[in-house]
Amino acid sequence: MQEAIRHAINEVLKNLGIIGVNFVVDYPTDKKTQADFFSNAAMSAARLEAVDGSEYTGTKIKTTQVIGGNLSKNELWNNPSKLAELIKDKLENKIPNIEKIEVAGPGFLNFYVDASFYTDQLKTILEEGDSWGHNQSWAGKKVLVEYTDPNPFKEFHIGHLFTNAVGESIARLFMMNGADTKRVNYQGDVGLHVACAVWGIQKLGLDVNNSLTPKDLGGAYVLGATSLNLEENVDEIRAVNKAIYDKSDDEINMMWAGGRAVSLGYFETIYELVGTKFDEYFFESEAGPRGKELVLNNPNIFPESDGARIFDGEARGLHTRVFLNKEGLPTYEAKELALAKIKEERFGSYDHSVISTANEINEYFKVLLCAMGEVYPELAAKTEHIGHGMVRLTTGKMSSRTGDVIPAIDFIQEVAAAAFEKMKESSGNAEMEIATDIAIGAIKYATLRGSILQDTTFDKDRALSFEGDSGPYLQYTHARICSVLEKASVSGVDASTEIAPIETYPVQKLLIRFPSVIATALHERAPHKVATYLTELAGAFNSFYAVEKIADANDEYAPFKAAVTDAVRTTLKNGLWVLGIKAPERM
Repeated sequence: MQEAIRHAINEVLKNLGIIGVNFVVDYPTDKKTQADFFSNAAMSAARLEAVDGSEYTGTKIKTTQVIGGNLSKNELWNNPSKLAELIKDKLENKIPNIEKIEVAGPGFLNFYVDASFYTDQLKTILEEGDSWGHNQSWAGKKVLVEYTDPNPFKEFHIGHLFTNAVGESIARLFMMNGADTKRVNYQGDVGLHVACAVWGIQKLGLDVNNSLTPKDLGGAYVLGATSLNLEENVDEIRAVNKAIYDKSDDEINMMWAGGRAVSLGYFETIYELVGTKFDEYFFESEAGPRGKELVLNNPNIFPESDGARIFDGEARGLHTRVFLNKEGLPTYEAKELALAKIKEERFGSYDHSVISTANEINEYFKVLLCAMGEVYPELAAKTEHIGHGMVRLTTGKMSSRTGDVIPAIDFIQEVAAAAFEKMKESSGNAEMEIATDIAIGAIKYATLRGSILQDTTFDKDRALSFEGDSGPYLQYTHARICSVLEKASVSGVDASTEIAPIETYPVQKLLIRFPSVIATALHERAPHKVATYLTELAGAFNSFYAVEKIADANDEYAPFKAAVTDAVRTTLKNGLWVLGIKAPERM
């Protein structure tokens, strides 16, 4: 409908000799209006006037003779209301399913849609099912989305959990918009942090081949990192680091391989729990040698400085970073540079690559993309970095160096236990599997309910609320709908749109916005728009359910109400999927 309205307005403007108008057709944000769509076309045309008032940029007027008399340029363009009235008159009976057009305020055009349009849309939702909300704007394009990126040998903490939620939602938005989406995970299995852990394993006497646990690795890393931070045993740890890169020590190689395997296996249990399945894994151990080679082969881009190889970002309006250190080892920057090429080799040609990380390395990525633009300009042109906000604790920022972290598994279990008790108190029944799904839903919604560019503070009580603006509220509404539809079916009421009421239910008007929300959320990289929409939809349904009987076989409109209910269920389910949240059928 939006495109039909836009096309009709453009035709009217074209016939008036007015071209080059950039206007919107959208859903009203004013809760008081009953209109279904609005446009600012007349007001946008008025804004085409040049600063000096003598010319109208991008616009040509073929004639000032219009319906209603002779209007001068100033009268036509400097009075948006008059132009809006003119457009309104010329649109009468030109757009199917539009029963009324009004001019409001300083020149807005308000459009009112007939009930048959919403009935047809309801049929579409029921027919499309799991495909409802999808579009083909990215069809035929391959997109790589890299996210989570935990480092082996370190604890998978709640920061990784939040990072995973953001990246997963971005990947699913691309999928909803038709892209061939590949989920990618890049992990630092070499580097000083690994050397700290391996050194810690040595000092603690841990046996990597027998009962080594992720917590053991975390403890070994903290021991090494603390020692390094205190400038103790620095030479020993750096020697371990070089041995790992050179693969020159059999015992260190064994500790590295054993610890790496334990970490990666542990990470997989978390990915399965939160519903993420990566298509490909990349590691710094493979990117490192390639990165070093790239730097050495491009001395003009990475000149020598005090024994290291740098990229002079200051000369390019950024900041300077080291790509090879004094020991000749590649830094994160050099590895990332090589990673871009390795991705292309692994996946073949791709159209877009997204790298989602915490925003604390935004400036680092500006330098990296600048360097990539000089080494691999074609790859840099299609690489996008999304720097999202950080998770904060009441005691401050987490640090895996000191061990002041909350392991992701412990965090999920803690929230799941709270959800279990809450379910038990409210209904007397509770299942830990469902409680875990609710906990993950609570965590993910809390992550995505606001702009991903902002920091997040997790409030367990708020996140587990079953009353609005929370993941459990959406999950509970979905489960409630499943129960209602089951009761309706037992009563002999099956969803049907054959007999429709004269008036359109408000929740129907919200339903049709879903595809637009999905498209906008991807375009703006804003998963919170999906979360906000679903919360509004759930509220509208609960208001609908409070006054309408759905399982009443004596009500001729009951099948239609059941159809509306089923459409809400489908939309909630598909929207929750975008957020990476399960939609339970019972709670």
